[in-house]
Amino acid sequence: MEVLTDKSIIITLAVPAFFVLIVIEYFYGVFIGKNTYRLNDTLTSISLGMISRFPVMLNLGVQSLIFIYISKYINLGLLSVKNPFTWIAAFLLYDLSYYWMHRMHHEIKILWATHSVHHHGEDYNLATALRQTSTGWLWKWIFYVPMMLIGVPGEVFVTVAGINLVYQFWVHTEHIGHLGFLEKIFITPMNHRIHHAKNKEYIDANYGGVFIIWDRMFGTYTPQRDDLKPVYGTATPLNSWNPIWANFQVYSIMIKDTIKTKLWRNKIKVWFSETYWRPEDCVEEKDPKEFFKKYNPKITLDVKLFSLVQILFTTTVFNVVFINASLISYNEIILFGISLVALASLTGFLMQGNKIAYQLILLVSFVGIFGIYSFEILNISLLSTKLLLAQFGSNIIVITGILLSQSISNVRTLKA
Repeated sequence: MEVLTDKSIIITLAVPAFFVLIVIEYFYGVFIGKNTYRLNDTLTSISLGMISRFPVMLNLGVQSLIFIYISKYINLGLLSVKNPFTWIAAFLLYDLSYYWMHRMHHEIKILWATHSVHHHGEDYNLATALRQTSTGWLWKWIFYVPMMLIGVPGEVFVTVAGINLVYQFWVHTEHIGHLGFLEKIFITPMNHRIHHAKNKEYIDANYGGVFIIWDRMFGTYTPQRDDLKPVYGTATPLNSWNPIWANFQVYSIMIKDTIKTKLWRNKIKVWFSETYWRPEDCVEEKDPKEFFKKYNPKITLDVKLFSLVQILFTTTVFNVVFINASLISYNEIILFGISLVALASLTGFLMQGNKIAYQLILLVSFVGIFGIYSFEILNISLLSTKLLLAQFGSNIIVITGILLSQSISNVRTLKA
């Protein structure tokens, strides 16, 4: 079961391809006059996707320990890695387990708190597929324990899990329409778009990962209607480009409701109720007009260009760290994760129109360079460290130039 502590080679190879396909989809959409991307939403999705991989690289949670224990002591041993049937059964069992895991994360609030991250996106494109939770490791493993109990070998489990995850990437697009009879068997872009819609006619449907047959069997299948266009996002919008807030928004709401509601039974129910339920003394009025409105604060050209360059740097650093994680120490992965979270969060803060984020990014960049050179907190010989230093350095040069330009402009305005 040692394989459970390693990242799947399938995902490792797929991640760089995901970014290439996102770029291709963007230019295709522009070419045909149906662009489904916004810079702010896309950068937030990508940041969330990168951050979500660090808990995996750090092996957070108890999944590996529990799976190893089951493998050694209570494994029924019904399946062998050498038997081709094992792989077929494991693939089907994984998707069935995924269906129930996914469905429960939409029906129980404390589970929804981790999964809601994936649904915050108000655009629907391949980048949305990367918008993943960083707290899913808390609960998701529970739904796969039965597979371990019957004896699905660790390497088989990791492989089918990787294939299942990679498959789900391509269905996050609006550029592929109806696929005929395949719609009756597989999860496709058309039926998965419904899953991401917040329309009351579509909400909480089509939970499968690879197969739509589970939804048809258990009564959760909903087809797309010709007269009703999906509206994407969550009923309570995130209204932020901050990846940290995205991961904790629903937890925050539950904590506030727990404190505010007067009935003790409601203080407990808040955590385990249906996702849409809130105590009567916590319900807030919503403006119906906000349902169709996308969060899109106006920002200046310098912010757009800086944010784009920032995410390109961050993505490059992440991919190098992710691919070479086995060669990087545990502590170094933590430091790379902290750097990524800090820069991604401040870039999101900047895209919300908060210009003070420039100064904060400048501070982080100075501290980062000083820490790496003075305390040798990262191995300077590593390509990932060199790239991070280049990012910090470019931040200092570019932001200093932007701030000086703004200061000169302000002085000229005052003189005029």
